[in-house]
Amino acid sequence: MYNSSTANGTANTESGSRVFVYEVVGLRQNEQTDQMNYPIRRSGSIFITVPYSRMNQEMRRIARMGGKIVNIQQLSVDSSMNGSLANRSVAQTSEANGQATSSQPAAQDKKAGEESKPMTQAKEKTEKDIPVNIYRPNNPFIGRCISNEEMVREGGIGTCRHVTFDISEGDLRYLEGQSIGIIPPGIDKKGKPEKLRLYSIASTRHGDGVDDKTVSLCVRRLEYKHPETGEMVYGVCSSHICGLQPGDEVKITGPTGKEMLLPDDPNATIIMMATGTGIAPFRAYLWRMFKDAERAANPDYKFNGLAWLFFGIATTPNILYKEELEELQDKYPDNLRLTYAISREQKNPQGGRMYIQDRIAENAEKLWELMQKDNTHTYICGLKGMEGGIDEALSAVAAKQGVNWTEYQRAMKKAGRWHVETY
Repeated sequence: MYNSSTANGTANTESGSRVFVYEVVGLRQNEQTDQMNYPIRRSGSIFITVPYSRMNQEMRRIARMGGKIVNIQQLSVDSSMNGSLANRSVAQTSEANGQATSSQPAAQDKKAGEESKPMTQAKEKTEKDIPVNIYRPNNPFIGRCISNEEMVREGGIGTCRHVTFDISEGDLRYLEGQSIGIIPPGIDKKGKPEKLRLYSIASTRHGDGVDDKTVSLCVRRLEYKHPETGEMVYGVCSSHICGLQPGDEVKITGPTGKEMLLPDDPNATIIMMATGTGIAPFRAYLWRMFKDAERAANPDYKFNGLAWLFFGIATTPNILYKEELEELQDKYPDNLRLTYAISREQKNPQGGRMYIQDRIAENAEKLWELMQKDNTHTYICGLKGMEGGIDEALSAVAAKQGVNWTEYQRAMKKAGRWHVETY
């Protein structure tokens, strides 16, 4: 279970003496499971006492453990003595991202002479209707596979499928940047039903047919050699999805996620950094921005900003959605840039393999310039290992301007302009 004892430290400052109580749901069962990249059994609602000085730290800790803060209340001096909570709701937080929204304490509950302040800067879309968990694991939606297409061309590495499901018989709605869960059939090694795995949605909210009847995924089959036996091991859920045939049923949950949503601003600058199947949400973004049928279906959203995609892959045949991406770039050269990092074919300036972080370093000054604009959003999706190299490249260019990159990145996160979904 989550250990709340670390949240009970004290501070000597006047503000630090204030204490809050977080109501948290969905925490993973223990800290070791924090390293897992798929959902596991989660706990119920618990209450964690947090001093003012550790509020942001505990938010991040809870988010890392898959928790959701559903309510925050200030613990008054009197109430801390008798064990009851002060009747004052401070803020509601967004799901699993450790950022508070702009909910404020009720005016009648403020202490005399004390101004009410939001805990963090309000983000875009806090009032927007974002569909979440319409279908849950105990009652999933039963969809059907419509198509299952191989995307790795001849000479490429591994197998990666674009899979489309019919959802017309249910009420599954979603937005670009969200995920759905897939529950594979069968039982696990402990004799229990297989748990769901989350996959980023690769289609727009209207589906590939722009008819609101489908949802699509980009799924690479997990395969590796067992370190002891040398036998090939295949991922349970990814193999299930990649093996689906048209007409096959599939159990779907969700949608989930608010971290990777697009801003509504049609003039925004959108910087995207992807490796492998991390392209999935960015395909949804770009289709919404540039596909003719999508633009016709969204008269209130005509993208006229800049979208810049950095895409890291192993070989040219592994460039997912290559033809469609380059077709969009040809049609909108002033609005869409594509930059590939093909590790097994290209060399970086040091003579090593070209990875996505090397491309970021090459373009760091231009990226830094774009990041100075208030309507620039940066999204990272794919392998977690790329984050360190990206930070290193941007740290160097920020230092030239006398800016601490870590602090600047933290400010962008707080403003809702830095979005990360890695594994």
